[in-house]
Amino acid sequence: MAKATYHRHQRVYVEPVGTWAVIDKVNPVWVKGFDEPVRVTYDCGLGRDFAAEELTPENTRDAKSDERHLSHWRLMRARNKWQTPDESRNHPFPGTYPIVVTDENDWGGWRVPGAEYERDPALIEIQARLIAYAPHLLKLAKDLREYASQNSELDDDLIALARRAGQLRKQIEADEQVEAPKARQPG
Repeated sequence: MAKATYHRHQRVYVEPVGTWAVIDKVNPVWVKGFDEPVRVTYDCGLGRDFAAEELTPENTRDAKSDERHLSHWRLMRARNKWQTPDESRNHPFPGTYPIVVTDENDWGGWRVPGAEYERDPALIEIQARLIAYAPHLLKLAKDLREYASQNSELDDDLIALARRAGQLRKQIEADEQVEAPKARQPG
């Protein structure tokens, strides 16, 4: 017997198509002699019905899917359109600027305005690397938290670090906007 996993008007991620959709219709399949449907499919307006296994609810996308999407983040270099390599000799990589690509098809992500890059190229290079490796840092924080939760005999400092890693991960994965911590002013 099958029970409906999702309801009409619920927003779901459709894995085979790779997009978000809203369920238009819940289609139970009835067989004579049974009190409950033997199968339930969902019409999302995408040309065919989908089984519950092919859908993921909005709030509980699996971590493996998110990690798969985050694994495509990488640092690339684009040609500097506003300066020649000779004009930008003081830059870490003359004639180019960093971009962080967050999609496997080399588009989407983070770009820096030319004037901002010119103001402090070394800082922008560090920011680009930090953004590109942020998914790896997030995974490290998650792994540290899991390690600490599975091992009871740990140093107090390591437990405190794991606790901070868990709090940081919760802030990053939170649905609501969280204000970033303010930088400390010297002196």
